Amino acid sequence: MFIGIDASRATSSKPTGTETYARELIRALIAIDRENHYRLYLRESVSPDFFAPQADSRNPQPSTPLRSAQDVTRITNYELRFIPFPRLWTHLRLSYEMFSRSPDLLWVPSHVLPLIHPRRSIVTVHDLGHLHFPQAHPPRQRLYHTWSTQWNARAASYLFADSEATRDDLVQFCRVAPEKVSVVYPAYDAQHYQPVRDASVIERVCAQYRVGKDYVLAIGTIHPRKNYTRLIQAFAKLQCVNYQLLIVGKRGWLYDAIYSHLESLNLQSRVFFLDYVPSSDMAALISGARLLAFPSLHEGFGLPVLEAQACGTPVVCSLTSSFPEVAGDGALFVDPLDEDAIAGAMQRVIEDESLRGKLVENGFRNIKRFSWEQSAHEVLKVICN
Repeated sequence: MFIGIDASRATSSKPTGTETYARELIRALIAIDRENHYRLYLRESVSPDFFAPQADSRNPQPSTPLRSAQDVTRITNYELRFIPFPRLWTHLRLSYEMFSRSPDLLWVPSHVLPLIHPRRSIVTVHDLGHLHFPQAHPPRQRLYHTWSTQWNARAASYLFADSEATRDDLVQFCRVAPEKVSVVYPAYDAQHYQPVRDASVIERVCAQYRVGKDYVLAIGTIHPRKNYTRLIQAFAKLQCVNYQLLIVGKRGWLYDAIYSHLESLNLQSRVFFLDYVPSSDMAALISGARLLAFPSLHEGFGLPVLEAQACGTPVVCSLTSSFPEVAGDGALFVDPLDEDAIAGAMQRVIEDESLRGKLVENGFRNIKRFSWEQSAHEVLKVICN
């Protein structure tokens, strides 16, 4: 079978969760499937071996990139199709590609289905948070998310969801037939996310980012749905004045109110925002943290939970959306709307060594449920059906 994949989001040099999902699942899929042939559609040039399983995700820049729209580089069971276009790449350029040389099946792992697409088309829907918390999104973005989700749900022949929570949302809000959706869990990068036992490595990385010895870590793009305003308020209530709160994530949208709230509490000397941090440093930052705080209002999956568990760091996260099925019994759950509950949970994890040990042990056990290879087999099962 000739399978096309929209890989345009998978080549980001600073990937977030959905981009990591696309990149790693594509790599796992082509590693296990030797029966089908894949064509990966790209908007930006990459090294011909970027999607090879052994490729280093920390260095996506090509040494010998594809150079024109006519370039098709064949590598064992897959090929790269570089088709640059300035605007509306998906709905114009990729649609034209589907019209002129359509694959047997198209899979879109982290974006929207093009207007012209094969009869057999699969889309991964990561979350419907914009419907649960519309006020956490700018109006234009909310309208686009609503349209694109409804379009994917109606036009695709099949859907993947990151979690049972997202699958249930698709059934409830988009009237999708339950048999049209399969849950394909993301996983974590086991190569990079492991406990960093060498204290000198943690000290070096912390010094590089000007982080002190004692800190609480939060990971995620800076926007209202991550609930950083309440997290900062909860952090201010901790009885640990020597602790810092480190928030790692690039700026998203509507973030001015978050910064203003920080200033109103006069916490600029204890709360720090870092932009994107590469995975090579993230493992040390996570390992050195007293805990990962992730009280997000809504997540389709919540990849930092697995990354923290893989590094042996206790997790405090929300009791809503996908968190219970992702974190298992390896987290302390809180109501994300209750600042006192968030503060109390963080205080407990900081002080209670017995609780910390239990969460770490349960976290190591929990991550064994997830792997990119297992997820790729779930994808392949649907593709070949």
